[in-house]
Order: sequence, then structure tokens, then C-alpha cells
Amino acid sequence: MAAFKIAVLEGDGIGPEIMAEAVKLLKVVAERSGLELDLGYGAFGASAYFSHGRAFPDETKRLCDEAQAILKGPIGLSHEESQKIPVDEQPERGALLPLRRRYNTFANFRPVYLPQELAHFSPLKSAVIGSGIDFIIIRELVGGLYFGAKESGINAQGKRYVTESLEYDEDQISRIAHVAFDTAMGRKKVLHNIHKSNVLKSSVLWNEIIAEVGANYPEVEVRHILVDAAATYLCLNPGQFDVMVMENMFGDILSDQGGGILGSLGLMPSACVGPEKAYYEPSHGSAPDIAGQNIANPYSMIGSVAMMLEMSLHLPEEGSRLWQAMRRVFGRGYCTPDLSQETDVKMISTSDFGDLVVEELAAAD
Repeated sequence: MAAFKIAVLEGDGIGPEIMAEAVKLLKVVAERSGLELDLGYGAFGASAYFSHGRAFPDETKRLCDEAQAILKGPIGLSHEESQKIPVDEQPERGALLPLRRRYNTFANFRPVYLPQELAHFSPLKSAVIGSGIDFIIIRELVGGLYFGAKESGINAQGKRYVTESLEYDEDQISRIAHVAFDTAMGRKKVLHNIHKSNVLKSSVLWNEIIAEVGANYPEVEVRHILVDAAATYLCLNPGQFDVMVMENMFGDILSDQGGGILGSLGLMPSACVGPEKAYYEPSHGSAPDIAGQNIANPYSMIGSVAMMLEMSLHLPEEGSRLWQAMRRVFGRGYCTPDLSQETDVKMISTSDFGDLVVEELAAAD
């Protein structure tokens, strides 16, 4: 059996620490399932700039080109450290956006999942959380304002100015719509379409294409909601959502709000999927203030492995076992210092969390 090639990009800050636990669990699952792995490590992000002079070095590009999937850690440094890097090589511009563009990873999946074992992390009242929260945000990832034409300079009046374009065409919208409808078909067959068509003409086109694609999915109920209203309802009644689809910037903002209702972006893994390959990453940042202290929870990094097992390695049962193992660790009262300051919690380290997940996997056999 040929080995499955995975590019491992540890990233910055806490990235190497949480990636170590994710790889630990990936190797355990591979041994259980008879999967042969070929893991290659590459520099990426701010640390890559300081070591290689580029945030996305050519060696790392070749590694990712040859890989069948990419496992990526968080990137970025403190504001002060970031100022030492030229603007175009700062991690988001110099590494993250080029990664998305290179592999056309147009579909971003961000599950917002809060079972009872994790409910105590949320700032929401128990009456709002109910029996738990379980929905997924599907975000278009390579179009819109972030990838549109940009211009800055001095205008005829001598004033500094900037112009950035929000650009979409019907093909870009159609393909993410198909992903969203397909996802809804596999869940509760309810799709919330998030837009701002009362102001933005881009949303008018977006809604037209959603309607056209939706005609092929008569079983899916489409509910249209303005993005500002959606932000409110995420706090007041998150249980109404199952699958949400939206353009790039809306998805960036609302998925971070999803982390807020969970209690931390440290509880939100993600998948970024293109036509040929995908990369998997935690939604949170690199937390440079706690880097090297072995206190960051690796849940979102390990959860990204679970998503990779489900979506790229086609091992959904192994992915599910990994999710359940992490739930059981929290259910036993364990936590890392970055997620909880409660006195009745059994406080453990990053590496201890990974070890306990390994134990839970073994115990479930």
C-alpha cells in the first residue's frame, strides 16, 4: 500500500506544541487502521520568514505540491514582532493567502460544535445552549474582498486613499453553493444563506446563484438571513442553525463569533478544501504570549486531524472516534490552563491532553 503523503506545517507560536499532539494522534490512528504515512515538515509563516527569508519558502511549496493533504498550524506573531517583517511577507499576506490561492481551496468548513462535555466553556446561558450546539459554517475562501483588486496611494487632492474591490463571478458562487447544499443534504436539509443584499450588489448576485443551484436540491429548505441579523441570532438562538453558507469576509467574521459562543477559538478546527487537495488547520491564532509553556489546548489541532481523516483519508469512523475521545477527556474534568481558570478542573498540560486522548482511543477498542 502506498504511503499517504502529508505536508506538516507547524507554524508559529504554539503551533509546534499543538502540532506535536496532533501528529501523535495521527500516528496512533494510522497504526490502528493500517494506514502508512509519509510526513514531511516544512517552514511556514513568520518563523519561515526569519529562517528562510520568505513566509512561504520554495522548499515548502514543493513539499505541499507533492503532498496529498496539508496539516497546518497557526501562524503569526505579536504586533511588535510582525513589524520586523516586510508587509508583503507578513504571515497572512505572504503565506496564508498564497497557500489558498495556490491550491484553490475555495471551500472552508468550520464546525461549531458544543456537546455537553464542553458546554461549561461557553459564555452563553444554559437555556440558550439547550442540549448542545452543532452547526457548520461553509465559507467561500478564495474570492471576495480579500482577493479583489487593491490600490493605494495619494489622490489628486493630496490625500492618502485606498481602494479594495469585492469581486465574485457566478462560477465561484455556484461551486461553493453546491458544496453547501451537498453538506445540507447529509445533515438536516436546512441551509441558512447569509447575505447583505439590501446594501451589496454582490449579495444580490450571490442570492440569484443560490436560488439557481437550490433548484437542484428540492429537499433542502433555504432560509435567507442578513449577516447582521445572523450575528445576533448566533448569540440568541444558535440551535436554529445547521449549515450556513456565506462569502469570504462574512465567513471570516461569523466563524470567529462561532468560536466566541463556544468559549474559545481553541475549540474550532477547520478544513479548507480545493479541487485537488485540502489543508486542515485550527481557526485560532498562534498565541505567542503562551508559546513554549505547554499550556495550550490542542483540541482544534487534533480536531483538524479528525477532519482530515474524514475528508481526505476517507476514514470517517476513525475521525469520529477521535472526536469522541476528546469529548471524553473533557467529560472526565480535564482541561488546560488556556481554556479554563475554574478551580474544580483537573488542570493538565498540552502534552498530557494528547496522552489522555491516546488513552481514550485505546480504551474504546
